[in-house]
Amino acid sequence: MTSVLISGASVAGPALAWFLRRQGWAVTIVERAPDLRAGGYAVDFRGPALEVLAELGILDEIRTHETGMRGTTLLAPDGSVIGELPAAAFGGDLEVPKPALTRVLHRVTDADYLFDDTVTELVQHDDRVTVSFERAPTRDFDLVFGADGVHSAVRRLAFPGLDPVQHLGMSGAGFTTGNRLGLDRQGLLQPDAGRAIYAFASGSSERMTVSLSFGTSSSELDRQPRTVQDAAVRAAFAGHPWSETSHLLAAMSEADDFYFASTCQVHLDSWSTCRVALLGDAGFCAAPTSGMGTSQALIAASTLARCLAEASGDHRAAFERFEKELRPYVTANQAAGREAVAAFGGLA
Repeated sequence: MTSVLISGASVAGPALAWFLRRQGWAVTIVERAPDLRAGGYAVDFRGPALEVLAELGILDEIRTHETGMRGTTLLAPDGSVIGELPAAAFGGDLEVPKPALTRVLHRVTDADYLFDDTVTELVQHDDRVTVSFERAPTRDFDLVFGADGVHSAVRRLAFPGLDPVQHLGMSGAGFTTGNRLGLDRQGLLQPDAGRAIYAFASGSSERMTVSLSFGTSSSELDRQPRTVQDAAVRAAFAGHPWSETSHLLAAMSEADDFYFASTCQVHLDSWSTCRVALLGDAGFCAAPTSGMGTSQALIAASTLARCLAEASGDHRAAFERFEKELRPYVTANQAAGREAVAAFGGLA
């Protein structure tokens, strides 16, 4: 029985695990978080991704979690309304809270999970990969897959010396707070020169999610303490003309789910090396502004599993076919991600 390790328990990892278990493979998933991640914005699915959800047997259940977003209102810097965007602009064909998706995927995936752990070393041999973990004992696997996000540990170990993360000129803070704007399954987007405010409420009408984005020259702030990140956001929005901005900044400082990240992409000449392959954001992040991250992760998992099945044990041929099939799709999504940054007030 083929044994594989997948690093990352968000979307691409569990989806790939489901397909590989269906082929009779033994699958272990390692996840740095101590449990399933409870946070995250709503995620959306577009086009063929719905077919993957159906193949996984979870489409109907996922639909029960639909946010029902009704659209996004565009605001001028002073808060006046200047336009409307349809729900599909941000929500695709189907939008659900991220925690709902991860819970469902975890439940249907028949794999061994190692939470609160991560990969620390990969040693590739002709017939196996020896994997060392931070906590678990060292083990051998036939193949290893990195589905562990933009700052992938598997990628760092399998592709040493490479820095494929491309900063797109925008960073920002995200958090939830009381719904003082009275949003009801709708969003507000206020792009300004070099900065943008996005707020939306889906599900609970008592809470809203807020994103405060601004232009940056690098992702250095991602590695700074929260106090430094907080100060950078406040500096970027100093003097903002909308009367609500000061309230949002105050709520940001008080939020217990504060999150800071830079908008970036991952560009690699190859998504595999010997017995290790990458998928999802670890291999080809298209940036949140593309609106395609979740769909891309699901389609990649389905495509990779099919290529492995059709290759009859020849993993090199499978990885080559996977990349040949998927790269045009990824390239288009990454182009869309770069183009959308400007609409959010970025500098790219």
